[in-house]
Amino acid sequence: MPTTYILINSDLGSDMEIIKQIKDILDKEDAVKYEIQGVYGVYDIIIKITADSMDHLRGIITNKIRKIDKVYSTLTMMVIEEQEK
Repeated sequence: MPTTYILINSDLGSDMEIIKQIKDILDKEDAVKYEIQGVYGVYDIIIKITADSMDHLRGIITNKIRKIDKVYSTLTMMVIEEQEK
């Protein structure tokens, strides 16, 4: 199953609000597993998402997560599936 890691930069102090919004979005998605954490450093939030297809992942990232208010920027890293075995 396709997996991606998304690193998010957010407006100062908005990380808890954004994490809640992302959880609300991902909890409504079928065939999606995720982990989300606030982190210290260059990025504010990291998400690991596994979905049933790459297109499904792209849709979630592009049409939902990146459009959340106060998300300043994202860095998306797709896992090379052949190396997971």
